[in-house]
Amino acid sequence: MIIGYNFFDPDNKLEPQKGRILISEPFLMDNYFKRSIVLITEHNSEGTIGFVLNKPVDIPIHEIIDNFPETNADLSLGGPVNTNTLHYIHTLGDIIPQSNKVISNIYWGGDFEVIDRLIRSGNLMPGQIKFFLGYSGWSPNQLENELAENAWLVADLPANEIMAPMSRHYWKRHLSKMGLKYEMWSNFPEDPEMN
Repeated sequence: MIIGYNFFDPDNKLEPQKGRILISEPFLMDNYFKRSIVLITEHNSEGTIGFVLNKPVDIPIHEIIDNFPETNADLSLGGPVNTNTLHYIHTLGDIIPQSNKVISNIYWGGDFEVIDRLIRSGNLMPGQIKFFLGYSGWSPNQLENELAENAWLVADLPANEIMAPMSRHYWKRHLSKMGLKYEMWSNFPEDPEMN
């Protein structure tokens, strides 16, 4: 055993940047970020924006948003900021004007009228788009401060996994593949007093 080694401090070898993910440490008890995986879609001197990938909403999107076309696309709680707004990531690139490239073939936002038309015409498949209620936002240097406090592990995630359906259990499954230390994280009980 290594004396002075803390198994619950993340070994952040990667810097936060657009297209990377943030994985919350096991003791983070925030309602939105507890055991969450957040895709960073913007990170610069003005702050950071991202979306929680693994907090699905079990209600169809057309039952929440008026006049929204029926779709089986994933809907998740994106974060605590502006939870009455709808956001999306997709794999359609230039087909959706004003989209912002995040990583590989994943884009953020773009012309909503085009999205609406593609869904109504049956030309937008659920695996090509993910919707979010609200988003996660950090002011300048706020995320860096949270990283210094060991609240997050910065990691990469392949584009196909980002767009795959994720349950609330994905945090545990993903960590358990990242080595012994993070397997210990994944097995740590949500409520240590219940152990």
